[in-house]
Amino acid sequence: MTQYPAPREPQESEFSLAQLCGDGARMAPHWVTPAVPAAAPVSPSLIHGVEVPASSARLIAATSEYGA
Repeated sequence: MTQYPAPREPQESEFSLAQLCGDGARMAPHWVTPAVPAAAPVSPSLIHGVEVPASSARLIAATSEYGA
């Protein structure tokens, strides 16, 4: 009876970190993101109508205990 070797499937471990970094560096120019203009500061007097739930306000108030 003749035995034939099974086809070898590539495994993830065959790719080195250097190869992956090189692939990423070659692809980087193709993934250009548009520049987003910085948001202009808004005067606090113009901010109105924002409602914060009491539970969220308590959570934020308690963060000062952690050195914030």
